[in-house]
Amino acid sequence: MNSIKIFSPATIANISCGFDVLGLALDNIGDEMIIKKINEPGVRITKIVGQKLPLETTKNVAGVAALALLNEMETSFGFEIEIYKNIKPGSGIGSSAASAAGAVWGINELLGKPFNKTQLVKFAMEGEKLASGTLHADNVAPALFGGFTLVRSYNPLDIIQINTPKELFVTVIHPHIEIKTVDARAILSPTVLLKDAVKQWGNVGGLISGLYTEDYELIGRSLEDFIVEPIRATLIPNYYKVKESALNAGALGCGISGSGPSIFALCKGENVAKTVALALKENYKKTGIPFDVYSSKINSEGIKIIK
Repeated sequence: MNSIKIFSPATIANISCGFDVLGLALDNIGDEMIIKKINEPGVRITKIVGQKLPLETTKNVAGVAALALLNEMETSFGFEIEIYKNIKPGSGIGSSAASAAGAVWGINELLGKPFNKTQLVKFAMEGEKLASGTLHADNVAPALFGGFTLVRSYNPLDIIQINTPKELFVTVIHPHIEIKTVDARAILSPTVLLKDAVKQWGNVGGLISGLYTEDYELIGRSLEDFIVEPIRATLIPNYYKVKESALNAGALGCGISGSGPSIFALCKGENVAKTVALALKENYKKTGIPFDVYSSKINSEGIKIIK
C-alpha cells in the first residue's frame, strides 16, 4: 500500500479509579486520517480539517509521534498526513491521542507492520508529551489496542488488554468548555493520603475483576475516585449534579473522562445508555453551556482502516 485511510477512536482515560493507567476506546466517535507515502524523507502534515491546529510537524502531536517512529527505522521515503478532526482538543476524550496513535498506526501499516502495538504506544506517547508535558499512555493504549487497557508499568512499558463485557455501553457528555490537560495535571497534589491510596487500589482491582467476570454490579461499585476527582470536579460546572442524574437514571458509575470537561457514565445495555443520555441532557441544559452527548459501545478493535 502507498496510502491508507483510517478511523482513530476517541478514548476515555482513568475510568475513575485508574489515573494514568486505565483507559477504554469508544466506537462511534473519533478522527479520520489519510496517510500517504511520498518520495521525500520525513513527515509532512498537509491538511487539518475541523480544528485550528499547527501544520508544522514538530508542533503537531501526530507529526512528533510519527517522527519518533521513523527515528527507529530508516527509510528512503517519507509520509504525508491529512487529519480530519472530529474530537475537539481539550475535550477530555483523547483528541491528541487519536492523532498521535493514528499517525503511528497508519505509518506502521504502510511499512508492513515492523512494530508491535506496545512499541506503537511508546511512539504515540511522544505526541502526548507535546500536548500535556507528560509521557502518559492511558489514551493512546486503548486507541491502539482497542477495548479496555491497563498500563501495568511505564518502565518498562507493559500494556495489558482487558476483557470487555458484551453489554457494556458508555454515555459521554462534552460541555463546550476547554480544559487543557497540562493545566488539569498542574492542580493535582504530588502526594496522597495512604488511606485514600488503599481505597483506590481496591477499586482498581475490583474494576479489573468485574470486567473479566462480567460482574456489572462490581464494575459499578469500583468506579470511585478518591484522589483526582475531588480536585478536578471544581473545573467542571454542575459536575456532581450531572453525576447524580446519571446514577439515578441507571448508570453503573460515572466519572470525569481524562482531564475533563467530558463526563462519562458506564451502563449495562444500550437502552440504559440512552436513558442516561437523556438525563444528562436535561440536567446540563440548566447551566446554559452548550454541550454534546454521545452513547457508544466499547470499541474492541481500536484504530481501523476505512474502506
